[in-house]
Amino acid sequence: MIVPIRIGFDLDGVLADMDAAMSAVAERLFGAEATSLSSSDLDPESAPAETAPESTAAGTRSQNLSRGRDIWREVRKIENFWETLSEIEAGAVARLAALADEYRWEVVFITQRPSTAGDTTQRQSQRWLANLGFVHPSVCVVDASRGKVADALGLDVVVDDRPENCLDVATDSKAKAVLIWRGDQQHVVPNARRLGVEVAGSVGACLDQLAAGQWLPKARGGGIVGRVRRWLDSSRSIQNS
Repeated sequence: MIVPIRIGFDLDGVLADMDAAMSAVAERLFGAEATSLSSSDLDPESAPAETAPESTAAGTRSQNLSRGRDIWREVRKIENFWETLSEIEAGAVARLAALADEYRWEVVFITQRPSTAGDTTQRQSQRWLANLGFVHPSVCVVDASRGKVADALGLDVVVDDRPENCLDVATDSKAKAVLIWRGDQQHVVPNARRLGVEVAGSVGACLDQLAAGQWLPKARGGGIVGRVRRWLDSSRSIQNS
């Protein structure tokens, strides 16, 4: 008997190639100099405060962050930017949809994407997924930590490409965290292994494991009784709120 599970999938860095799209915008604005920008430079939350004169290294970092903010301002002007992204692994979204139907997974796509010109981030993301084969996707645009989101949504598994998000899931929820790490796995954050965060080298490998029944949290997804208890707990929480 197939027991439905709830899986949260991050979008950017897992399914959608945001880095390539951001790099294209960076190159248009700054030309070859854009190659020195890292992913952290493009994070709007990492913008530095104004400071006194800095060392050369610190000055370069500050300049990169400033360019990162310029890139984000440009991105926000692009109509329906989130629909322009490519799929990192061709066919991954369609395969996820097919497996969700076969195994009766309840899939929620989780993202912290900022708004851009055009439709809402949620609507853009929904259309992107639908165009790639996942009909009627559920997209949750959030600002809270992934652990709190996983706990609030009662997720059994969360798939993400950022170690810090996986650690949040492992420490703040009962969900199993799966880290998509396409680089050298010897450099995966040691704490992730110690806290039981699973690691997959691709979405395809992750789906293989999930379809085989691996990485499912026994405490939360181990049978119908557990599912009923979770439903009753959720109902009581709603009634008491």
